[in-house]
Amino acid sequence: MLGDSPIFSSTDYAFMAQALKLAEKGLYTTSPNPRVGCVIVKNNRVIGSGWHERAGQPHAEINALYATDGTAENATVYVTLEPCSHYGRTPPCAQALINAGVAKVVIAMLDPNPLVAGSGAAMLRQTGIMVQSGLLEEQARALNIGFVSRMVRHRPWVRLKIAASLDGKIALENGESQWITSKAARLDGHRLRALSCAILTGVGTVKKDDPQLTVRHVETSRQPLRVVIDSRLEISTNAKLLHGGKVLIFSAVQDENRKKSLEEKGAKVIIMPGVGGKVNLIQLMAKLADFEINEVLVEAGSTLAGALVQEGLVDELIIYLAPCLLGDKAQGMLNLPILTKLSDKRKLELTDFRMIGQDIRVTAKFSSLEQYD
Repeated sequence: MLGDSPIFSSTDYAFMAQALKLAEKGLYTTSPNPRVGCVIVKNNRVIGSGWHERAGQPHAEINALYATDGTAENATVYVTLEPCSHYGRTPPCAQALINAGVAKVVIAMLDPNPLVAGSGAAMLRQTGIMVQSGLLEEQARALNIGFVSRMVRHRPWVRLKIAASLDGKIALENGESQWITSKAARLDGHRLRALSCAILTGVGTVKKDDPQLTVRHVETSRQPLRVVIDSRLEISTNAKLLHGGKVLIFSAVQDENRKKSLEEKGAKVIIMPGVGGKVNLIQLMAKLADFEINEVLVEAGSTLAGALVQEGLVDELIIYLAPCLLGDKAQGMLNLPILTKLSDKRKLELTDFRMIGQDIRVTAKFSSLEQYD
């Protein structure tokens, strides 16, 4: 907590809630930047508001200042993330607020970016501006969970999406899986794709289903990066996902001829060997963070999904359960080691449960970023 008083009024909560609503407008557009909203208030009246719309464009504070038409002197600013203090794609917002003559800045959460990390708030305080933080911080962190993960853990926030029957099966024994869940669930899955910076799958899924891994059924201004884990570079150069858009292929083998043929199709091949001839999944996630990927959606079979869970790289499970049964011989959700004690079970935190058409969508978290604060 920064500032002279840790106590926030009901009015403070209302204005910060408005700022958070504005930040949500950038859910599908701001990557790799965080989603930020800003409200500027004078005499208990909003005189300007704005949100960060896209990387490289003005930040939320700048858009809100523009909306005030130069009347922000002695105003109070409510912003969902600490104003930046450095030159990046745009000039520092903290300096813009200082130049505007604002009297007070209320911040939902401090910026986890090491380039900021409290220096924006410090810059404001050094000029006599009152600064408070921590108002609706949990909501602000949830809105930017991927950005926080990349800054704090140097890896993206990873969601594993699974479509299954009520008895937990994702395909018949012969591999048939289209479609277990309803059209409504598949549409909802495309919203998850649009929310994500990257979609990750394995070569087994590419060979079996030949997916495009694009956002097609909801409106979006950008397509996620497609990422394929292909340890032996077995992917066909005719695979649908190689046509249009950026594709990363991670492999464990150095095959220059195969690499060249895939790169001629526009893919980027990265060799990242791990144990047993597999791709090193931990290094892969760090590499995605280097590429400024905040949120990853995994759409993969039980082998890759299980490997990611086993490595502790899945943060959130999103399971669509269809009202049907496929039986014991059908394929399970996750290929994980056999447990001999119930005390070894993997615990999850159930965070959401709702109907999507005729299916049930269950959302659960493996971990919380609180442990990294």
